[in-house]
Amino acid sequence: MNRLFGSKSAGPKPTLNSAISNTDTHIESLDVKLAKLNAELSTYQSRMSKMRDGPGKTALRSKALKILQRRKLLESQRDNLQQQSWNMEQASMMTDNLKNVMTTVDVMKDTNKTLRKQYGKVDIDKIERMQDEMQDLMEVGNEIQESLGRSYDVPEDVDEAELDAELEALGEEAEFESFVGAGGEREMPGFMVDEVPQFVDEPPETGKVKEAAG
Repeated sequence: MNRLFGSKSAGPKPTLNSAISNTDTHIESLDVKLAKLNAELSTYQSRMSKMRDGPGKTALRSKALKILQRRKLLESQRDNLQQQSWNMEQASMMTDNLKNVMTTVDVMKDTNKTLRKQYGKVDIDKIERMQDEMQDLMEVGNEIQESLGRSYDVPEDVDEAELDAELEALGEEAEFESFVGAGGEREMPGFMVDEVPQFVDEPPETGKVKEAAG
């Protein structure tokens, strides 16, 4: 078999992208050939339009017919190659999409393993107990604050009547202290100097009142 078809190729296998590239190169070469044939047909058409019917025009017409047949054959080959290239491009896109899907699946698997490993170390009951303890400590702290802020034997409500009475008492005390003189003797109260009670027959003498006060 190797004698007929040659030895087995030891080179790298062609890839899908390389096959697409080779096909596109072949299509480009066919486009160049088709452009050349179209130019020849245009030349023949221009020459025949200026010629009369005869052997010369018939010969040119025969050449133009062969060129037209060749052009159709090349166009058919080009269309087939374009379809093949399109099919390979679709296969390449599907391959790339599949690779992306497999990569995504692998990443999700690794992430799932990591999450299981991490969350497996978390004790939900322990977290809930810690939360309960924190709440209890906050309540104890609030009670301590309320206890420290409590007032000692201070009346909560004092009305204006009590305030007026207290101020009046303080005024009377200040007036009483004003009776005491600078030398330690008490001054005569106003009610004993200016006015005399009705049950006293004679007004007291000033000196005797001072002696009695002393």
